[in-house]
Amino acid sequence: MAFEKVTRSEDYSKWYNNLVVNADLAEHSAVRGCMVIKPYGYAIWEKMQQELDRMFKATGHSNAYFPLFVPKSLFEAEEKNAEGFAKECAVVTHYRLKTNPEDGTKLIVDPEARLEEELVVRPTSEAIIWNTYKGWIQSYRDLPILVNQWANVVRWEMRTRLFLRTAEFLWQEGHTAHATKAEALEETTQMLDVYADFAENFMAIPVVKGVKTENERFAGADDTYCIEGLMQDGKALQMGTSHFLGQNFAKAFDVRYTTKEGKQEFVWATSWGVSTRLMGALIMTHSDDEGLVLPPNLAPIQVVIVPIYKGQDQLDEISEKALGIQKELEKRGISVKFDNRDTHKPGFKFAEWELKGVPVRIAMGPRDLKNGTVEVARRDTKEKEVLQIDDLPTKVEHLLEAIQNNLFVKAETYRDNHITAVNTWDEFKDALENKTGFISAHWDGSGETEEKIKQETKATIRCIPFSAVEEEGKCVYTGNPSNKRVLFAKAY
Repeated sequence: MAFEKVTRSEDYSKWYNNLVVNADLAEHSAVRGCMVIKPYGYAIWEKMQQELDRMFKATGHSNAYFPLFVPKSLFEAEEKNAEGFAKECAVVTHYRLKTNPEDGTKLIVDPEARLEEELVVRPTSEAIIWNTYKGWIQSYRDLPILVNQWANVVRWEMRTRLFLRTAEFLWQEGHTAHATKAEALEETTQMLDVYADFAENFMAIPVVKGVKTENERFAGADDTYCIEGLMQDGKALQMGTSHFLGQNFAKAFDVRYTTKEGKQEFVWATSWGVSTRLMGALIMTHSDDEGLVLPPNLAPIQVVIVPIYKGQDQLDEISEKALGIQKELEKRGISVKFDNRDTHKPGFKFAEWELKGVPVRIAMGPRDLKNGTVEVARRDTKEKEVLQIDDLPTKVEHLLEAIQNNLFVKAETYRDNHITAVNTWDEFKDALENKTGFISAHWDGSGETEEKIKQETKATIRCIPFSAVEEEGKCVYTGNPSNKRVLFAKAY
């Protein structure tokens, strides 16, 4: 296979990019900073969508869709939100092209077709959605509104990386409206828990739940809650956020409701989202130098069967048994691929499916048929064993569960071994450079201190963990009093 062998230890960034391309997940497009998600990569994203969508609907949410374009006046209505995203906005100014009169061939923007009001290509949808909600909400009877949309957004990033940071990306964004602050806060916490549940039980990635500092919170939010994962290179990745928006957008768009007592009150709001950045998290958390490693719960193909044969007669004989195995596994809800291509040899297929991270590989040849056995290999540990065909459905079912659990435990062990508590500035810098991972340290609560640490080390406060306990200490940078540790890290 045309797989340029670059190991994680040699060049982690190049290893990641090579893996995304060579595993057929995505590639760069003709549009600067944008990507093409290829069928295999999109199949993984679809699995993520399906599970998250099920979880959203189980918590009472419904899907809707809102426009891609946001009138500039609406985008400006909530000042903090507009200011926070202004530098990343793509703006539509004209609605027509025409043939260049000078040469009669190339198209140019028609200067007479300028829009009366410029349109922002959505970097996020709070503005257009809250302008819409104004027409939906009059009374307490109209609340709560629990809406999610699956969409694309555009943020004009200057430095891009496939899945992790692109000018256009796919995501979901929930936008809810509530009668009380307590209901909105409960929603914010509930959706963060949904994200953490998904990350840990489907992606097999342990996460830290916490709240962002004021410097790091979403523009226009009163508070931002987040889940943070740790990648194999010791950098953190923000995997999902849930924002308590307070009444900021309701006030910006004058969204009020009449209470049971007949009073007019502003509505309380939340928004929450995850994106195709989760694909990057999945790749970087579990994969190895041979390629992708997928947790069974999100693998489009959980089992691949590779026949080993000479001649059509042997293939026909193996195929009959293999298709029977496939049918039995599929009855148990296991997705199976029988790779009977005659254009590639078994060794090529083994390498290809290893590269693509299929959790379980079954190899079957003439001798296996004679003995009633198959060779079963697991992708995570590369261990192989010979199993009786009659025992295969139950054994494979248990094996997939074991792989899912093993990937989580391995990632959790790595994460836990890379959380370092420090008490001095020298310890902080040493841990950041030599051990990497999360640094648990006291911080004086000052945004100025936070910014100075970021400038000197490129480390940011990933979150103030919900699990953090009261503990008297001194800020590692200023020496000022602190009563709680926060988590710092270099991050994507």
